[in-house]
Amino acid sequence: MSDIQLWTTVFVVITFALYIYIAYASRVSDTAGFYVASGGIPAPANGAAVAADWMSAASFISLAGIVAFSQNGYAGSVYLMGWTGGYVLLALLLAPYLRKFGKYTVPDFVGDRYSESARMVAVVCAIVVSFVYVAGQMAGAGVVFQRFLEVNNTVGILIGMTIVFFYAVLGGMKGITWTQVAQYTVLIIAYIIPAVAISNQLTGNPFPQIGFGEILDQLDGLQRDLGIAAYTEAFTQTSRLNMVLITGALMFGTAGLPHVIVRFYTAKSVRAARYSALWALFFISLLYTTAPAIGAFSKFNVLNQLSGTPESQAPGWYSTWRDVGLIEFTDANGDGIIDIAAAGSAANELVINNDIVVLAAPEIAGLPAPIVGLVAAGGLAAALSTASGLLLVISSSVANDVYYKKINPRASDKEQLLVGRIAMAGAILLAGYLGINPPGFVAQVVALAFGLAAASFFPILVLGIFWKNCTAAGATAGMVAGLGTTLAYQIWTIDIYGNSDGIFGIPETGFGTVGMLINFAVTIVVSQFTTKPSPVMQQLIEDVRYPGHTKLTAAHMKGEVSGEELQERDSSVLLDEDEDPPSRDR
Repeated sequence: MSDIQLWTTVFVVITFALYIYIAYASRVSDTAGFYVASGGIPAPANGAAVAADWMSAASFISLAGIVAFSQNGYAGSVYLMGWTGGYVLLALLLAPYLRKFGKYTVPDFVGDRYSESARMVAVVCAIVVSFVYVAGQMAGAGVVFQRFLEVNNTVGILIGMTIVFFYAVLGGMKGITWTQVAQYTVLIIAYIIPAVAISNQLTGNPFPQIGFGEILDQLDGLQRDLGIAAYTEAFTQTSRLNMVLITGALMFGTAGLPHVIVRFYTAKSVRAARYSALWALFFISLLYTTAPAIGAFSKFNVLNQLSGTPESQAPGWYSTWRDVGLIEFTDANGDGIIDIAAAGSAANELVINNDIVVLAAPEIAGLPAPIVGLVAAGGLAAALSTASGLLLVISSSVANDVYYKKINPRASDKEQLLVGRIAMAGAILLAGYLGINPPGFVAQVVALAFGLAAASFFPILVLGIFWKNCTAAGATAGMVAGLGTTLAYQIWTIDIYGNSDGIFGIPETGFGTVGMLINFAVTIVVSQFTTKPSPVMQQLIEDVRYPGHTKLTAAHMKGEVSGEELQERDSSVLLDEDEDPPSRDR
């Protein structure tokens, strides 16, 4: 066993044992604990859990690679802008209002706000989005196991599935939340330490965000010498239109992701939900301001160490990653020398998988084995933390929104927990299959999920909160149109299915913005010609947007007023006599 394998094994065993212990200590026996951790998570801890839930394998493993290699710098900024900007939308437009509405899941909000038919459509949307997203997490876990423990990719994914099954099924949202706090700690330490070391090594500055700026001029010059467009040059990889569309899909998709939104239901109060979003933005920024630096540092080191080098004299890290199939060298001219040119050009002989850039960065920079092992543990923490949150969305959608709300409304907590755990077990099996057979590299798969979330959930959540006349028929039609159009386009254009250039050259990762606009348009138009929400529902929507609790919002949060009662046309009897009518202009 090599030093890297030894240290990776040590860190993986220690962190996995910690996650299992936390899950056991946080085990739950009721649905409130299983779905939303009983709404008792402090804002800083909830912010860390949101960050871990959010910073998936795509962020930890793929982001630096896709920015630096796949998109050659500038074009990759769409991921940075989209994935961070979405949290601003979430904090301002959705999080506090959904927390005040007081439901367990996104389909639960849709069912109470609109109708039971809309709930079922939302369940389908949540499950589709979550399964597409979780495929990327399982694939990321497989990459880590494949390289650092030298086990088969399938075996690695099976190990990850087993760990997630244990702490997600046992502890539900409560166990997942506190496990994610630990996972965030592991992943951010694993990300920052090598970034600081490499920045200090290359620039003499230990702050990677500053060292990043100092290395860019050298990287631009190095790439121009190789016939590659400058790293900072705009619109060399992606058109202006696609930059806007991809950024929009990622941004609005972030604000519509069901596994992120449900996190704000775990906050102690509406105020805590707002502060959770603030803490989450802070924790996320630590990684997202570091990722571009790691990408640039790694690309600078790769070009310096490999370009023009005989393959027989390539550094050890090159052979290691080539042997597991994540670096490909095609000696087109037969001279045995690694020639690097623009990606996709005939002169380029080297292809590096985007998913290895962060994982390989310590080896490329010659850092000691313990740091390499720590990075591997961080990559697993990122993949498994997000996977567990996504699987809980699938489980709660089946157990709460289908079984309890539609099949057996008299089900006890024990029965609901059993159904939820069975659903989670089934979801883990399917997620493992998708991880073994993913439709693309990690960040690409995840980007598809964001497009689906933007096209399905974001419009009906925003309109459901800020437009009291948005109708159930409008929301249902909008979700079907947005999700259906976007999913069909993605299947048509994604490489392994269609190889199509799409419409106006719009990539599958950017079509979510178009799908979202279709959803908005269909929802608004259909709402103009269909039955308006009941007076008491309109009153509740107005009350949710303003500080403080009325008797109606308090009763709804406590479950004393059901969604069906709110939707009844004669439900105005639920209004207090001393409350103003729904049409008041505040």
